[in-house]
Amino acid sequence: MSGSRAFCKSSLLLPSVTFSPLSFISLRRIKLSSKFVRMATESSSLNNSDKSAATVGTATDGDGGSTSHSVALSPSKNDHSTSSASSAIDFLSLCHHLKTTKRAGWVRKGIQGPESIADHMYRMGIMAFIATDIPGIDRDRCIKMAIVHDIAEAIVGDITPSDGVPKLEKSRREREALEYMCKLLGGGSRANEIGELWMEYEENSSPEAKVVKDFDKVEMILQALEYESEQGKDLDEFFQSTAGKFQTDIGKAWASEIVSRRRKEH
Repeated sequence: MSGSRAFCKSSLLLPSVTFSPLSFISLRRIKLSSKFVRMATESSSLNNSDKSAATVGTATDGDGGSTSHSVALSPSKNDHSTSSASSAIDFLSLCHHLKTTKRAGWVRKGIQGPESIADHMYRMGIMAFIATDIPGIDRDRCIKMAIVHDIAEAIVGDITPSDGVPKLEKSRREREALEYMCKLLGGGSRANEIGELWMEYEENSSPEAKVVKDFDKVEMILQALEYESEQGKDLDEFFQSTAGKFQTDIGKAWASEIVSRRRKEH
């Protein structure tokens, strides 16, 4: 078991900033309704007496200082209560933005009817489902990871290299968004699992994460090939950006097949 996976069993590693939904709402591309700010606060306090805070320790903040951070993610005694149902629907309503937010790279290239973030994650989940068995790889974990790896983009949007946002800053925004979403869900085992899977992918810290990282790139170049065929676009930059970066045999094999088909079409 990786260090990240073991750590996240008891707590969710989150950015060393004081939690405030308003601090990251201004950074996202889609305006977030103020009701989600209210719901996150209400959701995290509904069963406060039944939760224990998991302290994730002291870390350095962006100004060189340090902050102690704790998140209540222990399972509630009222998992099947009305409050639990309310938290689930609040969370799912926020996830709606994954269905309506278009992938920024395609928008920038002028693609007509570009795929959404949810479209991208869905096909990645299918990839994990249909892939041949790989020794030592947990297929179910890959499927779950695929459908949550971009979940924070429901708040921060699809930040791409062309946006000029430093990698560490992008990660900080997404971690803060993830914390908000886990609070909105009401904490508990499912929120903890989402955080664990997201962190594992972010850190590329397990064999499953490496497989899903490759599926992320494979899905992108497959989509690029489809847009080239359907809309006559030149999307070579997407193929160039992934060349030589696949970590697994299955990722390399699938990417090779896509590139081979592209050569035949050109």
